[in-house]
Amino acid sequence: MATGEQIKALIKAHYDQDSERFKAAALRIAASETRIGHATLGRELTAIIDASVRSKSNVINLANKDNLFLVSFTEVKLRELIVSPEINDKINCVLAEYRERKKLASFGLGCRRKLLLEGMPGTGKTMTASVIATELRLPLFIVQTDKLITKYLGETSVRLRQIFETIANNRAVYLFDEFDAIGADRARDNEVGEMRRILNSFLQFIETDASESVIIAATNNRNILDQALFRRFDEVMHYKLPSVNEVKRIVSNRTGAYDPDFSLSDEVAAELSQLCQADITRICENALKKSLLSDSPLSNELFLRLCVDRLSIYSNEQIAG
Repeated sequence: MATGEQIKALIKAHYDQDSERFKAAALRIAASETRIGHATLGRELTAIIDASVRSKSNVINLANKDNLFLVSFTEVKLRELIVSPEINDKINCVLAEYRERKKLASFGLGCRRKLLLEGMPGTGKTMTASVIATELRLPLFIVQTDKLITKYLGETSVRLRQIFETIANNRAVYLFDEFDAIGADRARDNEVGEMRRILNSFLQFIETDASESVIIAATNNRNILDQALFRRFDEVMHYKLPSVNEVKRIVSNRTGAYDPDFSLSDEVAAELSQLCQADITRICENALKKSLLSDSPLSNELFLRLCVDRLSIYSNEQIAG
């Protein structure tokens, strides 16, 4: 039977609208039921949680001619995003300015709404777009790069114009992920004329955009971007691997409702800090599943073992490369 602490954690997560902590608290109750001999109930609770997660996908295809977007109605809160204090401050400034954009406009000032995010994969760039969409209560439009760039001369620029027409007519957060596919330096020897024209079109469109939408471009490789891009964006955010303190916050956020007594050591956190935020989140999920299925508490040894396993994947990739 669920304990009072477990019920309180479940209720608090519900009213905080924290879906991850709610899921963790529910899994902990399922594990408790299994431990006291209610294996069938434990399996049923776990099945309900899994089914809920699968059915909660809010991503739909936008009904437009070329299927240039995916639209999602996100529920990712700012407190769930663990990034450096500098990035967190910049996100808060973006949110504050957008909410007061009419007040700023009355004094001839614009809000920061054109953002360039750069950094290693898995460090929180896409999640930042989801957070901004959630906090501003706007849908998130993800530009499908594979549908944007075509082999036909001039067609990509036409589709880019369609995207910016949508940006002007539909207030939302727009994410250009893997932006280097569009924004690569025009001086690079391997850039063909068509790609230069696409970049020129993007520069013109974003510079003349006067909509109320938030435009976000994300890239894993800032070094190959054309320098002319940087002055077109109101803010540039540099994402990096988490600090030891940020690692501990990620683990606490993901496991606190399941096992509030667990505390990650500084030594293990230092090992985990070699990984990106997405990898650490995946390790937390794997640790929860192992704990649940083995009916054993979370431990630093478990996290260290999972960390070593994850790091070995990248070592093998480097050797193979």
